[in-house]
Amino acid sequence: MNKDNLSHLFETLQSDFDIESPNKGHEHRFLDKLNANKEQPIAVTRTKRSLWKPFIGIAASIALLLTLTLSLNTEEEIKDLASVSPEMANTQNFFSAVIEEELSKVEQERSPETESLIKDAMSQMEILEEEYQLLKIDLTESGNDKRVIHAMITNFLNRVDLLKSVLQSIEEVKTIKQQHINETSNTI
Repeated sequence: MNKDNLSHLFETLQSDFDIESPNKGHEHRFLDKLNANKEQPIAVTRTKRSLWKPFIGIAASIALLLTLTLSLNTEEEIKDLASVSPEMANTQNFFSAVIEEELSKVEQERSPETESLIKDAMSQMEILEEEYQLLKIDLTESGNDKRVIHAMITNFLNRVDLLKSVLQSIEEVKTIKQQHINETSNTI
């Protein structure tokens, strides 16, 4: 319907609208008539607006917000191998000490000839560290699953093996360099 038709409709129906209010006491008279026809009286119930109802809604909203805030802030602490048992804590400490020792040996062997070997080893160590961080999350979620614990120990072993193989490669580079120096000095 367009606006003109709607306006015309209201103009024609204006006299048919019931806009008058009932007389005072109309509700009681109506209820009295209903009660006269029935055996049980109908109770008059009036809804009184309470002042405390809006405050209940506000309090419920605040309680909901506090609950959501507290539940979001209580993230589960990520476990590592040491959190499983005292034996695993000893294992983690042992491997950490061995890895630190091997890293210091590798750093002591740093030279222009070994730089590319050491850079490659450090990038592989970073990858193994990222894998270990993911395993820590898996351990937290799985509830100390033995497969995850085994994978964490294997990760430590892989790091130690990597560092040992780098040290071995560095020794080979040093040996080849020494042989080259000896050959050069013998030919001169």
